[in-house]
Amino acid sequence: MKAVILAGGLGTRISEESHLKPKPMIEIGGKPILWHIMKQYSAHGIQDFVICLGYKGYAIKDFFANYFLHTSDVTFDMRSNQMEVHQNYSEPWRVTLVDTGEETMTGGRLRRAGRFLEEEEAFCFTYGDGVSDLDISALVNFHKQHGKHATVTAVQPPGRYGALAREGDEVTGFVEKPRGDGGWINGGFFVLSPKVLPYIREDATTWEAEPLGQLASEGQLMAFQHEGFWHPMDTLRDKNYLEQLWQSGEAPWKQWS
Repeated sequence: MKAVILAGGLGTRISEESHLKPKPMIEIGGKPILWHIMKQYSAHGIQDFVICLGYKGYAIKDFFANYFLHTSDVTFDMRSNQMEVHQNYSEPWRVTLVDTGEETMTGGRLRRAGRFLEEEEAFCFTYGDGVSDLDISALVNFHKQHGKHATVTAVQPPGRYGALAREGDEVTGFVEKPRGDGGWINGGFFVLSPKVLPYIREDATTWEAEPLGQLASEGQLMAFQHEGFWHPMDTLRDKNYLEQLWQSGEAPWKQWS
């Protein structure tokens, strides 16, 4: 099974870093968040990736073209013009990088990558800026069992601020970032049939609008409910929060050894 990852947006809400690099290349624990997402899929046996590039896509191409340089110790012999890689930390991944245009919307990016997906029975699809402790194997099995065209992961977003626990005027506790208002939202982890591709008309099509709306109206969209950890990296505040979790050694999304 393949996993398609959107990695072409501008990341305007985290411009402190995205003016230098594409948002999926912003690092958590010294590795791009894109790497963290791929490691999560890899932990569930998905090793074939199609990455949709756009804004500063060359930075993502450079990362994979020089993966050994980013992840291993190396010796350069300048006399013989040779490079020796020490402690090779390679991954069992096949990575296809697809230029999908800087101005293309989310649906249009998936549409442009469609030629690499036509032979698949189903494929995973997600954004390159969010992490979760989602059981991807259970998500895929859920999709295969219901037989519809599309599955979306439903999550409850974290609250932005801490909450006070009170008894009258007395504060009895403090809850750090409780869940939001109880509503369920699109968590960005999909499993799709290639049959969804004709629902995307053009580059300007937003995946979350017409295609998902039409799939829902036709009864072809199912929701997999995830009650565990889920967090997007929309702002510098989010980035710092995820960094703190990683440095604590208790990052919930780290499902690999």
